[in-house]
Amino acid sequence: MKGESSLWNGKVRLRRFLNQSVRPGWIVLNLLLFTTVSAQDWSFTPHAVQGKVHMLEPANTFGNVGVFAGDDGVLIIDSHFQPAVGELLNQVAKISTAEVRFLVNTHVHPDHIGGNGLLADYGVTVVAHNSVRLAMLSELRIPRRGGTFRPRPEANALPVLTYTDAISFHFNDEEVRIFHAPPAHTGGDSFIHFTGSDVLHLGDVFRTRRYPIVDEFNGGSFLGMIEAMELAISLAGPNTKVIPGHGSGFSDRAGMEEYHQLLLTLKERVQLAIEQEQPLSKLLAAGLTHDLDVYWGDDAGWTAADLLPVIYGELSQ
Repeated sequence: MKGESSLWNGKVRLRRFLNQSVRPGWIVLNLLLFTTVSAQDWSFTPHAVQGKVHMLEPANTFGNVGVFAGDDGVLIIDSHFQPAVGELLNQVAKISTAEVRFLVNTHVHPDHIGGNGLLADYGVTVVAHNSVRLAMLSELRIPRRGGTFRPRPEANALPVLTYTDAISFHFNDEEVRIFHAPPAHTGGDSFIHFTGSDVLHLGDVFRTRRYPIVDEFNGGSFLGMIEAMELAISLAGPNTKVIPGHGSGFSDRAGMEEYHQLLLTLKERVQLAIEQEQPLSKLLAAGLTHDLDVYWGDDAGWTAADLLPVIYGELSQ
């Protein structure tokens, strides 16, 4: 780091160009990618969360990045998309001049693993649940628009350190506990608990002002989402701060309880419709969530119309 993020970024891009330029179609593919991402705003708003933990909130509303900094170095939670890495590191350098040593992926979605390769080129060790690495060995599928596909990540983006149930980092004079959550947003969600700073990072299991996304293609579960939030709430005290996977600013125990109540309300309403033998089409036409949409419908790309069929299918089994 040490204020040289622009210099190393240029070197990495040159090395990656030399490594990739011999691949058939590489130039055409990257021109297309450049056209797609050039319109994005890759800036971040920094938030000092608590203790040694900061949050970088992206202007484009993709995954929030956690930053844990101290004398031993820096640990980052999620890597956003590749074009954001340069600015991400510029923001980290304003927080700490220590070396970025570790990157933890909360799950497999592209806006949380997209910068892995560049950070790995810089010498950062990538950590994730076993299932995240396994999923990255093939083409990725994400739940939006009925399930869309993304290319298989490059080899250097893969986690090199994986765990099954839990792993702890004894780092910057506190324990950072990373553990597998119940199947919720995906089947490979990680919760990160900064025990000394009293901060939780829940990835996309917890989103503020947005309906939960349940990714059935990658092992997600609505009922597991309820269980996962109950687990997170049990870990929180009155002063605990919580970083959501998406949403403006950080939250707290009350915010998690509010989100958990949303999940219970959705379950109760859909369960009642099933007991009344309403078909899914009638449920969707009934305006089941009109009173909730104003507050929780802050993501136009994933609305109650996307979520309700998932809940209906799971509760009907």
